Amino acid sequence: MTSFQRILVATDLSAPARRAAERGAMLSRQTQAALDLLHVADLSPLDHLRQWLPGQARDMPQRVLEAAQAQVHALADLLRQRHGVAANTHVRTGAVTNELVRIVKELQADLLVCGARGESVVRHLLLGTTAQRILRTTPCPVLVVKQSPHEGYRRVLVPVDFSDASLGTLALARRIAPGAELVLLHAFEVPFEGHLRYARVEEDTLTQYRTVARQVATEKLEALRVQAGLASEECHCIVQYGDPALRTVEQEQDQDCDLIVMGKHGEGPVADLLLGSVTKHVLAESQCDVLVSV
Repeated sequence: MTSFQRILVATDLSAPARRAAERGAMLSRQTQAALDLLHVADLSPLDHLRQWLPGQARDMPQRVLEAAQAQVHALADLLRQRHGVAANTHVRTGAVTNELVRIVKELQADLLVCGARGESVVRHLLLGTTAQRILRTTPCPVLVVKQSPHEGYRRVLVPVDFSDASLGTLALARRIAPGAELVLLHAFEVPFEGHLRYARVEEDTLTQYRTVARQVATEKLEALRVQAGLASEECHCIVQYGDPALRTVEQEQDQDCDLIVMGKHGEGPVADLLLGSVTKHVLAESQCDVLVSV
């Protein structure tokens, strides 16, 4: 199992982003990966200032960049003092998402860490438009940090749907938290149950249908555990009936997990534009950090 080689932390220099930087430093120390800090300054709003204050706003872009560089260097100093990790610093200008994708490829980073952005109710529900654009476009796994980090991850929830990506998601969970206990969750819904109810199929029949579906899912989850090379004592398997998004957030709390590792869900042109509904819901409603695989 290969560990991370290079971790890139994207920071907008806010308090949530500082939590992300600290988690990135902890992971860097844990995995011996190189650590980079990146701040992308969007200078386009300054164009309006040039129009309104043509004389005074001439040197504003340079002043903004110098202030950003000073803040990024101060953040790197803080990480060195607290975690003993030396971080490379980068300040770029342009569209945030485009620059992030560019530098991820340039540095060959294999993990991108960012904050959830914002504390208001509206921003909480949206997760932050920048964070969602990053999740849709970045070519490497993205760790969205919500909590202040105090220790390594100790209990990790991994929702699986038995798709081809499930094994890779489990491997990613092991990479980021090699010593943690894994909680494997599969939430199932009975196909065509709504149609059966509409056809007034008896409840006993529906219950029997669910029982069979649960048994099949339990066998698949056990087979996935074995295929992933996980010993029974290092993970806990849960099969639940119900909406996968709701059950994931529910089990995060019930199992006292401090990290959720999951896939983006879905492929094709539509999935490139929108995150899968389950992933999007979990990102918005969960309390703990969320690692989204590619």
